[in-house]
Amino acid sequence: MQYIITPPAHINTTIHLPASKSISNRALILSALSANAICPENLSDCDDTAVIVKALAERPATIDIQAAGTAMRFMTAYLSVSEGEHILTGTERMQERPIKILVEALRFLGADIEYVGKEGYPPLKIKGKRLEGGSIEVAGNVSSQYISALLMIAPMLKNGLTLKLLDSIVSRPYIDLTLHVMHQYGIEAEWNDMETITIPSQTYEAMPYFVENDWTAASYWYEIITLLNDKESQIMLPGLFNGSRQGDAGIQYIFSLLGVKTTFSGDGQQSQVCISRQQRQPTRLEYDFKNQPDLAQTLIALCPLLNLPFRFTGLSNLRIKETDRVKAMKIEMEKLGYIIYTNNDEEVVWDGERCVAQPLPIIDTYDDHRMAMAFAPLSIKLGRIGINHPEVVSKSYPNFWQDMQKAGFKITPYTSND
Repeated sequence: MQYIITPPAHINTTIHLPASKSISNRALILSALSANAICPENLSDCDDTAVIVKALAERPATIDIQAAGTAMRFMTAYLSVSEGEHILTGTERMQERPIKILVEALRFLGADIEYVGKEGYPPLKIKGKRLEGGSIEVAGNVSSQYISALLMIAPMLKNGLTLKLLDSIVSRPYIDLTLHVMHQYGIEAEWNDMETITIPSQTYEAMPYFVENDWTAASYWYEIITLLNDKESQIMLPGLFNGSRQGDAGIQYIFSLLGVKTTFSGDGQQSQVCISRQQRQPTRLEYDFKNQPDLAQTLIALCPLLNLPFRFTGLSNLRIKETDRVKAMKIEMEKLGYIIYTNNDEEVVWDGERCVAQPLPIIDTYDDHRMAMAFAPLSIKLGRIGINHPEVVSKSYPNFWQDMQKAGFKITPYTSND
């Protein structure tokens, strides 16, 4: 399937974003670990959450989490402390994504986990049981999902858990988000210092939980309002909370540098954001995405079309996502006429260098939802853009294309006559 995206000149609309999959997935695991579990409200309807809902409800002998990396990490830990024996598997790409650090940590705590195929990668054979727990050291510079997976099962361990994180810690806000949701379920869990978290053995309390909407999904609408450069356009985004614990709520600051104003109204479940454009832009943008790696593709795609040179750091873990996101961005931006450089595994730079652009660029998505959503808004500057396999957005934002149509974008199937 291919789409051609054609933009509107003006937007004034309300977009109902999906619920946060990060919060949904955490709340589902914590609810399942509680006695008399209560299903969280306003769950994300994305693929990543759906596979966890299905796994927890059906508990089949073989659990296929498809392409959901969060589900793979969280379910590995959850099944290790839950009664029963399961095979945990996923797509071909999932079976290429490393999980050795998490498996070794769980084994150290007493888990019974075997590799079904290649050492260090899914599928996994897991026999659940009560684990001893104790003190452990884990690399903090690979994936915060490993850390969150361990933290969420920590109260179930006989001796609790003291977790020391080594090296630079990536995506710290996601760890803080995990601790925050655990607090909502009655758990005492605190940082002892900048590298160490201690969680004693205790019991999760079953309670109602309402999931906030997704700030990462909001980033594509911030991108759209920036590209429009129209002071009369505005987009309302209900369900986003002021003071959110989601790390990607940091888009408010990043896009303020690009001239986007964020205004909150209401409170609690009635809270909403209005975003609008002001005339302001720096001459160069430098930013460390260590705490918000999922926003990187949006800014890498956006800045060259604003003729805004950039240097972005903190991107080392982008290579182990749904695809090698750094490599994918370099290839696809070249189709648009921009030469992107990587100075090392964690730095991406555009210094203004151009090349010949394709007349109608068709963007490959690499089975990566964020590739599709980061590039589609660029139609505003390009006039139109093509997206291969647009269905990949179902991983985190199933209604993305319908929402773009609501905002005035024209979306048509691509044919060779275009």
